[in-house]
Amino acid sequence: MKIALGSDHAGFELKEKIKQKLQARGIAVDDRGTHSADSCDYPDYAQAVAEQVAAHGADFGILVCGTGIGMSMAANKVPSIRAARVMSESDAELSREHNDANVLTLGARITSDEETFKIIDKWLATPFAGGRHGRRVDKIMAIEHEDETKSSPA
Repeated sequence: MKIALGSDHAGFELKEKIKQKLQARGIAVDDRGTHSADSCDYPDYAQAVAEQVAAHGADFGILVCGTGIGMSMAANKVPSIRAARVMSESDAELSREHNDANVLTLGARITSDEETFKIIDKWLATPFAGGRHGRRVDKIMAIEHEDETKSSPA
């Protein structure tokens, strides 16, 4: 398994801890940055990770910023990405089982390190259930391919 990993300055310290934990478990990590706690713009790193996952250069992505919200919003702009901002083990499980999330976004300022590691473990261990959930995920993904003029007002 290979994980693309990224953060902004607010998530840098936690990203480094996540990287160590994943590597200790034998998981390959593609660290897409940032590489310091200097102020930077989260969309740059969300895009880098999301594009790596979309191109199948990594199996999954994990992004960390202050809240996880901005990273989720930015990553979800990349076609084929289903980024989920997760705050609990239950969120982690359901985002994988029901939504086939391929990018996990976390908030370094709102989730403890201990809870973060539990979330990641649950998220990586949970398979997509398919079935009726597959049909729904297919509908989500079809939105990307709809003609934009259909939803534009005349």
